[in-house]
Amino acid sequence: MHDIVSKTDLRTGMLERRAIMTPEERATAGRSLRDALLSVPEIEMAGTIAAYVSIGTEPDTGSLLFALWKRGAYVLLPRLLPDGDLDWASYEGPDSLTPGPRGCPEPTEPPRGTGAVASADVVLAPAVAIDRTGMRLGRGGGSYDRALARVGPAILTVGLVYDSELVDELPAEPHDQRVRAAATPSGGLVRFG
Repeated sequence: MHDIVSKTDLRTGMLERRAIMTPEERATAGRSLRDALLSVPEIEMAGTIAAYVSIGTEPDTGSLLFALWKRGAYVLLPRLLPDGDLDWASYEGPDSLTPGPRGCPEPTEPPRGTGAVASADVVLAPAVAIDRTGMRLGRGGGSYDRALARVGPAILTVGLVYDSELVDELPAEPHDQRVRAAATPSGGLVRFG
């Protein structure tokens, strides 16, 4: 129970820090993340990339998604299922999104199933914080832990966070899935062990 309480407190604190950032700061961070990620060799060569549409105060992924799509990558985006799991469908440009559950934009293309994420060459995941071992703190619903559990060990999984959200240590529970790298606006891609 100790970990759950501390994860909740950490999440609350991180989200409060995000809330005081200006829209300009978030936009600048999003552009820096886009530029850093577009030059990562695995992303440059990827045929299929599972990503996500940022919401609220998350680092902006809009221009990254568009750039990946224009580059010719097959971009998969999540669709939230009633049980909290993630189905996946293809991104066909900004006009292919519609509001989904909880206000999260989702692709309008036919769903490919929860296992579609396993076919991705790279997986980009949202995070509230990531520690130096790759432990990822999400929003608390477990959706991405389930999705990341389906991804093979050789696949690059990257959590996108602001600079201050790459921390030394986070509490972990047995179901928590690590990412293999974090991307920050100032540091670019940081790989873990």
